[in-house]
Amino acid sequence: MGLPVHQSSDYVQWLNQRIARKQGTHVVTINAEMCMQAQQDKQLEQFIRSADLVAPDGSGVELFFRLIKRENIRRYPGIELAANLLDSLGADTKVAFYGGKPEIVEAAAAAWRSRSPQLNLAIVQHGYVKGDALQAFLDRLEQVQPDVIFVGLGVPRQEFWIAHHRHLCPNAVWIGVGGSYDIWSGKKERAPKWMRKAHLEWLYRLYQEPWRWRRMLALPHFVWASFWYQMTERKTARIGQ
Repeated sequence: MGLPVHQSSDYVQWLNQRIARKQGTHVVTINAEMCMQAQQDKQLEQFIRSADLVAPDGSGVELFFRLIKRENIRRYPGIELAANLLDSLGADTKVAFYGGKPEIVEAAAAAWRSRSPQLNLAIVQHGYVKGDALQAFLDRLEQVQPDVIFVGLGVPRQEFWIAHHRHLCPNAVWIGVGGSYDIWSGKKERAPKWMRKAHLEWLYRLYQEPWRWRRMLALPHFVWASFWYQMTERKTARIGQ
């Protein structure tokens, strides 16, 4: 629907090349809900358009390409992209975690330090910091200059936050990770593999968080909007001929 989606055979290798070259990078992991939000929020749309990597996160995006565009683009959930990237990093790469509740992000950091002892987790900061404490955190980011910064504030807040603060660490890879800290900390579980393969991970999240039902309405809206966009695009092409 007018938004970019990038497909790669190895996203992590591409990101590691950017890290090695000190090439500032904004990564967006896009799903149906974000697509619909971008339809209503032009600033969010612009942030997505200007991102260096837009990875196909949600099943809706994969099914859109498979059923409507007849293209085989495989989804790569943001939590898997982030985890695979973390697994690939050595001690010479400085990492920052930002966002989530204090106990959640600390537990996520502890889990990753246990899982990957070589990981250089230089900064861990919860997302409820304000005032002078927030400024102190921003000053620390600028001083430490992490190579990879994970921001877990939820969509679209994290995309706005990254866009407004990238200048502090212009050579870093910035990735919005949504609720990944909840999973890494052990507070929540991902859907079973069979549900993920069947494109039903959204249903499992709804089971865990019933209050999300209003947000889930974006899914049928996305399906309708996708067909409508495609019909309009084809009609415009015929008129042009």
